[in-house]
Amino acid sequence: MSLLRRGLFALLAFSLITLGTNVRPIEAQSQENSRYAAVVVDAATGEVLFSRHADSSRFPASLTKMMTLYLTFEALSQGKAHLDDVLTVSPRAASQPPSKLGLPAGQTITLDDAMRATAVRSANDMALAIGEHIGGSEANFTAMMTRKAHQLGMTHTRYYTANGLPDARQVTTARDQATLARAIMRDFPQYYSYFGLHDWAYNGRSYRNTNGLLPTGRGYDGMKTGYTNASGYNLAASAVRDGRRLITVVLGGRSSASRNAHVAELMDTGFEVERRRAQGENIQIAQTFFEQRGFGLGGESQSVGAPIAYASLNASDDEETGAESSTAVAYTAAPAPAALPTRITPAPSERAASQRAAATAQTAGQLAAGQLTAAQPAAAATAASSRAPHNVTASLNGAPRGATAAPSTTPRRTAPQTARETARAPAGRWAVQVGAFRDEKVANDWLGEVSRRFRAQFASAQRDVQTAGDWYRSRFTGLTEDGAKAACDALAERRVTCMVIRPG
Repeated sequence: MSLLRRGLFALLAFSLITLGTNVRPIEAQSQENSRYAAVVVDAATGEVLFSRHADSSRFPASLTKMMTLYLTFEALSQGKAHLDDVLTVSPRAASQPPSKLGLPAGQTITLDDAMRATAVRSANDMALAIGEHIGGSEANFTAMMTRKAHQLGMTHTRYYTANGLPDARQVTTARDQATLARAIMRDFPQYYSYFGLHDWAYNGRSYRNTNGLLPTGRGYDGMKTGYTNASGYNLAASAVRDGRRLITVVLGGRSSASRNAHVAELMDTGFEVERRRAQGENIQIAQTFFEQRGFGLGGESQSVGAPIAYASLNASDDEETGAESSTAVAYTAAPAPAALPTRITPAPSERAASQRAAATAQTAGQLAAGQLTAAQPAAAATAASSRAPHNVTASLNGAPRGATAAPSTTPRRTAPQTARETARAPAGRWAVQVGAFRDEKVANDWLGEVSRRFRAQFASAQRDVQTAGDWYRSRFTGLTEDGAKAACDALAERRVTCMVIRPG
């Protein structure tokens, strides 16, 4: 009997040793992979081109601020809040850890500036101040956030903080974040440009966007970064190329640089799928196309032969201290895609008109379709002009081929012309485009609104709605070169975007 016990004990010990050697690497691998998730979505159709752990529970970190701003956009569009609302920083908001703007309790800031701080600086104090302003308290606001998430179909998302600082109960998925990104573009195209601001100046200081993909010239025009120890490096990004818009969400990156590189590779592959389909190639299952290039196989490889960027257990708290690298991934310069303009975030005096123009579903659908992008602000040395959200994607529709996006808040007009080009352009044949819409009536109505507000600039111009496929371009024609440029400058100073169209 004693011999039997010893035999059983030896067998048990051998089994434990064997299991230990087998289980330990599995546990380590599970721990290493636990943060990663990714999804690539066609913004216009909602088709998921690629997914990996897209429905697995993850921590959103500062991607939370996308929902904070969504509810703010909703309040603005409903007239429940205004850009010039004055927020008083509460002691609770002032006590939030970095990344933050650092205003002391009792100091005031406009809602517009608080939104910019949230989008560009990823300021935790300002996100909470916004939540308290819109919801009355953070608890009430986060309940609103969760309800809205479920209304939008984000069934795996729960919010308990307005800024994304760690809370074990606050979870999401990569798919839910892509759903939110689409909803922002669809529901509030007039405010989407906040997510694409390259930089922002406040009280004598300049802040650069934590999203390092924005300046790359590859069509990236926004969304949001995030980081906590628990989440790893997160990024929701959107880009437009060849008239198509994709959304890519990567959660659990090891560093901001490797995360950016992974997002860029996923984007490039997604746009390759779109390009090949447009050329007639039959790619029914895009996921297979991605996997043939090494994505989602063999431990989530970023590409063939390259390991995925998982979050490091010892990663420094870069973004939450405001120090996340915004160094752009190096790319070969490529011609920027054409996109149609829209108005930028309206000034308070323009609020009623902007809400009317944004009310139609056709207009709201333009941004998600990749045809409508965030608008670019006016040139001015005044503080008012520097406050307008700007277009950070590629050239507007109708601009010279190969025109690129502005690298910063310094505004762009039409590309410089050579003396020969200027000499060929006859006077009176220049135009100013002020919008492009799916609905002809909306295009005409907006022309009338702009004409009413800028009578002096367009007194001698003709109103013209030009058809381009399914789009209707709102233009003032019959202008001289100087007249067109002066008119566009006047519009820009009032935060109404435009584009000068030269003859030919």
